[in-house]
Amino acid sequence: MAEESSKLMEYMQLLPKETTGRITRLELLARGLVEGFISGRHRSPHKGFSVEFAEHRQYVPGDDLADLDWRVYGKTDRYYVKQYTEETNLRATILVDASGSMKYAGESAAQVDGKVLSKFEYAKYLAAALTYLLIRQQDAVGLVTFDTEVRKYIPARSRASQVRLILEELHNTEPGGETGVSNIFHDIAERVHRRGVVIVISDLFDKAEDIINALYHFRYRKHDVMVFHIMAEEELTFPFHSFTHFRNLEDVQHVLQIDPQAIKAHYLEKVSQFIRRIELGCGQMKADYIPMTTMESFDKALTNYISRRKGSTK
Repeated sequence: MAEESSKLMEYMQLLPKETTGRITRLELLARGLVEGFISGRHRSPHKGFSVEFAEHRQYVPGDDLADLDWRVYGKTDRYYVKQYTEETNLRATILVDASGSMKYAGESAAQVDGKVLSKFEYAKYLAAALTYLLIRQQDAVGLVTFDTEVRKYIPARSRASQVRLILEELHNTEPGGETGVSNIFHDIAERVHRRGVVIVISDLFDKAEDIINALYHFRYRKHDVMVFHIMAEEELTFPFHSFTHFRNLEDVQHVLQIDPQAIKAHYLEKVSQFIRRIELGCGQMKADYIPMTTMESFDKALTNYISRRKGSTK
């Protein structure tokens, strides 16, 4: 355990110092959720003391090849892995939207190391914090980055080195391209075979009904679902006054010059309707919906969410 903790701290150095400090503070609160940060479905919060073989199950992509039982393969010509009594039940897959719209950084956004965060950078640090917290309590975590297609799919694993894989992928990913949120969700629902938690981090720029239907696909596959809806404060309040050039970040050639005052009321009503529909749909399928604005620091927003969830599970 000491060696694993040392590796985790080493991997965390890939993040800015201010971010690692925030995640360390989050850990103090999350420590009270050892029985399961997301769903509380661990068989035991303390693994490694009495790990006993329990049963076999069929191999699925993403399983550790070291757990394959070659004797069973020799008899059946099929791949099976060994399951152990103390194996965690929680497998989380984090979906991070890397489309062009996530580049947006409003003037009121929070800062890290003196830099105003775009929605993607905010999502990146949030995903890093969740990865670290889950791996620290020996859960399995995977990552998907996407725009109109899956850019990278890292299957869920619980080893310490998984933190480095995920942090490096987040660090190297640049947002760009159009959004294909609902299609991606359907794709990932078919790829993630083992029941677990799907954590969506996105501005959800797609049709509300299509998003809800795609989230239901995860629920149909027996996954728990969490939706971190990331938006900039300017997208929520539209604080523009004079004629302004608006550029489509997913199609940079598309620029409009608009009088904000002429469309503000209609825009805000549409945004409100969209958010209400997503929130209602998530509530109906018993998925967690967590709205976040980049104006609030991600550690504070995540702390508030953990506190609420911890209180609701007592």
